[in-house]
Amino acid sequence: MKAYTTDGVGKIERHNERKNESYANMNVILERTPMNVHFKSSGDLTYNETLKKMLDEGKVSTRGLKEDAKVFDEMVVDVNTQYFEEHGGYDYAVRFYEEAYRFAVNEYGEENIVSAVMHADELNKAMTERYGRPVYHYHMHIVALPVVEKKILWTKRCKDKELVGTVKETIMQISHSKKWKSQPKLDERGFPVLKPNGKPVLVPSYSLLQDRFFEHMSGAGFRDFIRGERGSTTEHLSSLDYQIKKDTERLGEIQKKVKEETVRYDAVHPEHKTFMEIDDMGKKGITGKYTVAKEDYEILTELAKEGISSRGKIRELKNENERLRERVWSLQEQIERLQEYIHRLEDFCRPYLEAMKRFPEKVKKFFDNLFKSKDKENVKDKGKDSVKDNKRMKGKDANSNHSHKTTKKNKEEIER
Repeated sequence: MKAYTTDGVGKIERHNERKNESYANMNVILERTPMNVHFKSSGDLTYNETLKKMLDEGKVSTRGLKEDAKVFDEMVVDVNTQYFEEHGGYDYAVRFYEEAYRFAVNEYGEENIVSAVMHADELNKAMTERYGRPVYHYHMHIVALPVVEKKILWTKRCKDKELVGTVKETIMQISHSKKWKSQPKLDERGFPVLKPNGKPVLVPSYSLLQDRFFEHMSGAGFRDFIRGERGSTTEHLSSLDYQIKKDTERLGEIQKKVKEETVRYDAVHPEHKTFMEIDDMGKKGITGKYTVAKEDYEILTELAKEGISSRGKIRELKNENERLRERVWSLQEQIERLQEYIHRLEDFCRPYLEAMKRFPEKVKKFFDNLFKSKDKENVKDKGKDSVKDNKRMKGKDANSNHSHKTTKKNKEEIER
């Protein structure tokens, strides 16, 4: 799940709707693009044009939001490629994601879904090498507006005082934070679990979303796929360079594991006799039976015993080899996904890095001014709060002096 502003949603739209002319850093096979399935399409409108249309028609509202607020959600539904290969490939993936779309409709409301498309044109290189034929990575991109119902109340400015505090109107407000608000964790008795400081322990909303998705799909008959990582609190970091560095380190660790898991075959059992030597053992008698010398018989018996015991060892080694091969393929698939993720991050931060490379002073000056402006706003806000506090204190002092004078005056009148 990721949220986007109206300015930032264009890039994922070009990817999701295949509006780019080329995909140099991705394994997109454009000849298969017609096989992508739209469960909901924005038609000839862009994502932003769809939003504007819904705003004009009064179906949703951005009242109270900042201009740079994130108003689009993208939910990527992704299941391991092996799962689809074991259940029928493309046709099974279409049925799976059709049901996944029904889940998204329950979460967002179909009227708030801008686009929902299953991609069937991205090649999975690791699985392709494994099976010796093209294998594709089926997944779905859902772009939707995070809408919540908001009640607008009559304020004190209302002339009819009886209406103050009552519902004036109900709007369908776009709000990512309210849509995906974390919920308090409950204990076995249904009471909130508290931290040492007394504040409630919160369960990330995305973790709850994963729970609901798994339950929905299992209830629809898709019971043998693996649920996403439970309790994950991973968030997007502000520094894309840092992301690339950390993901590259992780990629190196996985490649190291692959190297450690690679099986190397060494000669374990030395040969004691050549085939010719074994053939020369024994002599055929008149009756057709073979006789062997005692020394040769002992050697043949030892070789037979070693052969029988070796069969079991060979079987164990074959099973171990198969397990390690599965492990290597799994790790290679992880490498493939991380490499794709790193390429996307590089594409995303390339304009910034290019600007830093060509105009380092201008970029540095831009961000310095940006942060200074932010600091000034914070200082200004603090100054306003300080002025309000001073006025409040002066008001209290004035009331105190007035009360003191009144008390003194009353005392003099009594003495008279």
